[in-house]
Formats: sequence, structure tokens, C-alpha cells
Amino acid sequence: MTFSIIGYDPTTGDLGVAVASKFLAVGSVVSWAQAGAGAIATQSYANISFGPDGLALLAQGTSAQATLDQLLAADEGREQRQVGVVDAQGNAATWTGNACHSWAGGRTGAGYAAQGNILTGADVVEAMATTFEQTQGELAERLLAALLAGDLAGGDQRGRQSAALYVARKGGAYGGVLDRYIDLRVDDHHNPVPELQRLLQLHRFYLTPPKPEDLLPIDQAIALEIQTMLQQVGYYQGELSGVYDAATHSALQAYGGVENLEERLVSETHIDQQVLNYLRQHFVR
Repeated sequence: MTFSIIGYDPTTGDLGVAVASKFLAVGSVVSWAQAGAGAIATQSYANISFGPDGLALLAQGTSAQATLDQLLAADEGREQRQVGVVDAQGNAATWTGNACHSWAGGRTGAGYAAQGNILTGADVVEAMATTFEQTQGELAERLLAALLAGDLAGGDQRGRQSAALYVARKGGAYGGVLDRYIDLRVDDHHNPVPELQRLLQLHRFYLTPPKPEDLLPIDQAIALEIQTMLQQVGYYQGELSGVYDAATHSALQAYGGVENLEERLVSETHIDQQVLNYLRQHFVR
């Protein structure tokens, strides 16, 4: 009742799952990933224990195929199950039981496994796999591009309801403590995969630090802009001098804390281009 793709990025070590279904809150069932271990998608009358049990095996260094074999061997309902596994070396395995509802099947490649059941046809899985192989960028964007391709190819033949994207990265969570790098869910929506794409774009703005090349030096003109805009909402009470001094910096930090921009306010001498655009969109200069 679901289509999913799991993947691994050898550059960053990211491991993740993207999934969509005519099923409420599909991400709460299907998606499992752990940095340094692997990723698992468990679906079709899902045996949820495959998630934690499989990650435990992967964390011990068990390969994707061996992990899948052990999970299935212990499950009497294996012919109803569909599972994808990727390990931390990029090895992938997928399983579709004989009792899964048609169309059902999967495909693996370097660093990914794509699978689905009750689909409009095999082209859904093929679209996901091909798109993942051809898309550049971070794992999250590659997984989501693949999911969008599967959705456009027909997706779940019963319709649409939910979608989710989960990516694990060591220290990637907010605050740098855990590995929950990206965890986005659209639990009940008429068009969940495009909505998931919108949420990822918001995540990138609010929770992904800017790249060094995206930072602009705060010259006199930009400093004056910042002072003028923040003065409108009472964060800056000083002179409109065009000097980016301590008072101006403090006002911007205070505003950013309220607007959840702290992940992008990373410099005392530069400003992120996206933050500056955000200010310009929200205030009259």
C-alpha cells in the first residue's frame, strides 16, 4: 500500500528513507534510519519490529542482505511483507513477498533500494530508481526527487494521503546532539508529496546553516537597511547610521531568535543572503 526509496550518501554518510502512501501517517510506520548503521523501509502489512531489529543488526556490521535474510527468516508472515535495506557501506537489498498486492516489486542500485506495492505499475519503481541515480545534491533532495517521480508516474493506485522524509546524520539534529538530521511528515493531505517538498524547503531555510559563499559582508548600505527594517518593529532604537555596531548586531540577533533564524545568523560581520531577502520581504525599506 506504499512506495518508498531508501538511500546512502558516501560523501556525507547520510542514510535515509522517503515514502508515500494512501495511509495515515505512513512515516510513523515505514521509516527507520540510524547514522553509521543503515536505513530500512518496512511496508505491506508492515512488521514494524523490522525497524529496530534491523538497525540493531546493521549497527553490528551485518550487511544489508544478511540483515534482510535474518529478519525474514524469523517472520512467518514474510510473504506479505515488503522491505528495503541499505547499510552504511551503501549495499542494498529489497524483498517483495509473493502475497503482496499487485503491482508490487522493487529495484536496487548503488546506494539505494526502491520498492512499492498496490502501485499503478512497475514504472513507479523505475521512475524512482532512475531519478535517484540521475539527481545531484544532498541525499534528502535526491530521495525526495525520486519520490516525486514515483508520484508523478502513478504512485499508489488507491490514491494519496501521506508522505515522509527521514535522514540520519551523525550529530545532524538540531543542537548537534542526535542523528535526526531531517524528519518531516505530511500525515494527512490531498497532495502529500509536493507538500513534503515545501516542508523540506522550509527546513533548509530555518534549520540548515548557510554556506560560506552565501554570506554577504555587511557594508554601510546593508547595515542601514537592517537598522531601518528592525526599527519598524522596535528591535533597534539607535541612530540610522549605516554602521553595523554592537547595538545593530544585538537587534538582529533578538529578531532572529523570535523568527527562528538563529541557525542562519552565524556571523558578526556578514549576513546570509536568504536572511536579508527574508527581511526585505517582511518590511518596507
